[in-house]
Amino acid sequence: MNKPTELIASKAPSINPCRIIGVHDDGVAGLTEPMLDHIGSADLVIGGTRTLNLFEQVFARDCQTFDLTGHLMQVPEQISNAQSAGKRVVVLATGDPLCHGIAGFLQSRLCIEAFEILPNLSMVQLACARLGIPWHELKICSVHSKDMGEWDHTKGVEHGLYPVLHAVQNHDRMAIFTSPQNSPDRLARMLIAQGLQGDFQMAIVEHLQRDSERLINDLTIKEAADHTFADPNIVLLWRVNLKPKHVLFGLPDKRFHQRKPDKGLITKREVRAVSLAYMQLHKESIVWDIGAGSGSVGLEAARLVPDGYIYAIEKNNADAVIAEQNRRDLGVHNYHLLQSKAPDGLDKWPDPDAVFIGGSGGNLGDLIRLIMKRLKPDGTLVMNFVTIENLATATNTLKELDVNWDVTQMQVSRSKPILHMHRFTAQNLVWIISARKT
Repeated sequence: MNKPTELIASKAPSINPCRIIGVHDDGVAGLTEPMLDHIGSADLVIGGTRTLNLFEQVFARDCQTFDLTGHLMQVPEQISNAQSAGKRVVVLATGDPLCHGIAGFLQSRLCIEAFEILPNLSMVQLACARLGIPWHELKICSVHSKDMGEWDHTKGVEHGLYPVLHAVQNHDRMAIFTSPQNSPDRLARMLIAQGLQGDFQMAIVEHLQRDSERLINDLTIKEAADHTFADPNIVLLWRVNLKPKHVLFGLPDKRFHQRKPDKGLITKREVRAVSLAYMQLHKESIVWDIGAGSGSVGLEAARLVPDGYIYAIEKNNADAVIAEQNRRDLGVHNYHLLQSKAPDGLDKWPDPDAVFIGGSGGNLGDLIRLIMKRLKPDGTLVMNFVTIENLATATNTLKELDVNWDVTQMQVSRSKPILHMHRFTAQNLVWIISARKT
């Protein structure tokens, strides 16, 4: 009879690992004897100002300390130099160092084997315990990032609050590590700006494990937006209104606001569906929508890429206003619209996995050259044309670039009532070009 295969760790910690120890504001009382022994025998202890003060009486007499407050980027070098000199190093972290803590940052700069992690209860566990809320299904996110001010509809994925907006789009319960700038009230104001104030309830736990600990429970988002909270704190956010079930693909044209009677700048549903299919999207796709019009293609793409992002550009102000109105009505958050004429502003966008051109503003050849240069490997460019001239410009440019491409001609007719019967009405003929970067 064969013996079961033994599973072993691929690598053991180094002989002289830097120990990252999870601590709380109750200080020595919250640590085990082995943890305290490591701190007491360390040659170098690294931590924030308050944490170092909490454990000062435990340090060895000749122990050196390094305050990482405002100097986080210097910490890997401090650890590396001390280890090279044979010194014992301890980093004091909050709670569980691997849960939005410093451990992941340090491991990415040095290596996993350089550390030994001694975790404590995470702040999320403690906050949920105070409220009696199971935490195994929570989406945990952090807004510890550079202060970029209050959120408004012009902000995008680069803003420090975007991780929360992404989380509320995809999850019903969240725990959020805040920062002094990205505070609970600022989070609440963002939810209000996105029209989500009636969908969620909020609780905040301030000063966990301190004598001044305070629990503020069952706040409405409006109440939280007008309140000031003590730092540090952790936010628990949960949905109180059922999340609507969105159609992901193939919305009817009437679902989108359009500029009329001047013209309805919308890619019709049948052409939209085929164009999106050619774009070969995955859930993390970065998409450019050039000549967004009413936004129909980019907004449907946004629902198909929940972990991706759509960057759209539209030169006409009236159409840009309508596209933004459609974004709000559809509840799409991973979408940013620039009111400008391509290629202005495209240099600030990340390289795309897919690009859709619905309008070029007369710069079609140059746009295609730019896009094929910026596309990621295996990325796709999809273009819609209704004029022979633009079709010719596009195909000639792709031939010049020696790119693999094909054209699909679509002629769609829709039924229309006539008395007690129906007849067919033809839509505009459309050419769909698909080009792939190999």
